[in-house]
Amino acid sequence: MSGDQAKKPLLLTNVKPIAFGSDTAEGAIDILVNADGRIAEIGSSLSVSQDVTRIDGKGAFISPGWVDLHVHIWHGGTDISIRPSECGVERGVTTLVDAGSAGEANFHGFREYIIEPSRERIKAFLNLGSIGLVACNRVAELRDMRDIDLDRILEVYAENSEHIVGIKVRASHVITGSWGVTPVKLGKKIAKILKVPMMVHVGEPPALYDEVLEILGPGDVVTHCFNGKAGSSIMEDEDLFNLAERCASEGIRLDIGHGGASFSFKVAEAAIARGLLPFSISTDLHGHSMNFPVWDLATTMSKLLSVGMPFDKVVEAVTHAPASVIKLSMENGLAVGSQAEFTIFDLVDSHIEATDSNGDVSVLNKLFEPRYAVMGADAFAASRYVPRARKLLRHSHGYSYR
Repeated sequence: MSGDQAKKPLLLTNVKPIAFGSDTAEGAIDILVNADGRIAEIGSSLSVSQDVTRIDGKGAFISPGWVDLHVHIWHGGTDISIRPSECGVERGVTTLVDAGSAGEANFHGFREYIIEPSRERIKAFLNLGSIGLVACNRVAELRDMRDIDLDRILEVYAENSEHIVGIKVRASHVITGSWGVTPVKLGKKIAKILKVPMMVHVGEPPALYDEVLEILGPGDVVTHCFNGKAGSSIMEDEDLFNLAERCASEGIRLDIGHGGASFSFKVAEAAIARGLLPFSISTDLHGHSMNFPVWDLATTMSKLLSVGMPFDKVVEAVTHAPASVIKLSMENGLAVGSQAEFTIFDLVDSHIEATDSNGDVSVLNKLFEPRYAVMGADAFAASRYVPRARKLLRHSHGYSYR
């Protein structure tokens, strides 16, 4: 079933709710969605006389629609982005958040050609640099103040406040050279003016991960939180770990942002063993990370499960947690009258070898397998991405197959 077919009511049967709140009934239920996309009835073994589209969940889980908080989908406008269709509903993801692919100079194109035509809900962090990631890591977006137009950022936000959810800064010497944390400070000032969160990419220092955390405040996001880069790993520096732990307790959001160069099994496992869990799980999917090592959101979720993150926390980290960052309400998501937006998925036994951004391999004994993404009365068949085997290359944004 796809959204291109004529609308009629949708009946989901034999699905097990998760992440809808403690008062949600346990066990399998049926959900009837009206043609207008609103939930009409919830119960056990619903009897429906009208003509409906029926989907048998076969005992699969049903959660609020998955949110990927860090993707790059300004396809055609940057040299690194993929299409929303490659990482959206067909992968079980109903909301995609682009993490700074567009800056103030080209956001209008991103809105017109990507956001508006897409089936998925798309939100965006606006890059502090005017050009965004037009030529990612080949032409840096934050070399000095000539690359930033504060007035234009404020104007573009005012024109697109329903789409822009925050400011994005990449704090790494690959982008900022010797500029250090100055872009982070500028980004934080703008975020304060606009009353939106800032997402900061931490990578090769400078800037130091420690310095970035000291600038951020409650509600801000540090992405690539469990990277394994020299000088930027929270597990190679006890002071940094303690700082990250304190900041997380104060409301700074630690986001996975796997990507081609920014997730380490060893760092994640050690941090989780000590009780430091990521706030959100995201992919940092782009043209150099999709085939290797990320694949998709479901596989990234499976990786976190494999290193000790509890099942319910993994689901929380792709639903309510990232939704709170972008102010997307998931309250009463399973209630009569609410707009239907779900991901139907299984957790299956497996023996798949997966790789992190450092080339370390882990066997995934359990896999999240998306079956459907439901948006209103439309149900889109979903599955994990199966990567194409190609030659492994090393580049400035991590490893990739080409």
